[in-house]
Amino acid sequence: MSIRSKVLSSFKKLHKTRLEVFREDDRALAVARDKINSEFKKNKDEKDTEKISELIQIAEDSEDILRRNVVQGIVREDDKALRLRIRKDVLRSEPMYSPKVKYEVPQNKKPNSSDNPS
Repeated sequence: MSIRSKVLSSFKKLHKTRLEVFREDDRALAVARDKINSEFKKNKDEKDTEKISELIQIAEDSEDILRRNVVQGIVREDDKALRLRIRKDVLRSEPMYSPKVKYEVPQNKKPNSSDNPS
């Protein structure tokens, strides 16, 4: 695959991910589109293949971060609750509570005179 093909492929992949991640959010879609386009335009005259390879890697890493780490939150109109749109690609770790982890519960202590300077 030529270097030009790799650049175009990473450009298209970033835009495809942008459309999926920010679906139905016109403002975020426009901002992401402008940022992607400006970054590629800024480097369009680059001739050094090593530098171009680094830039392609940055584009691929950025696409991966968007796809795996960005979650869209939508406020429901009826009860103003926040609904998260979690896609299948979103990185998931262990649950918040795990029986393998020991959690320390802070003990409520009575405040003494040294805790409350008056």
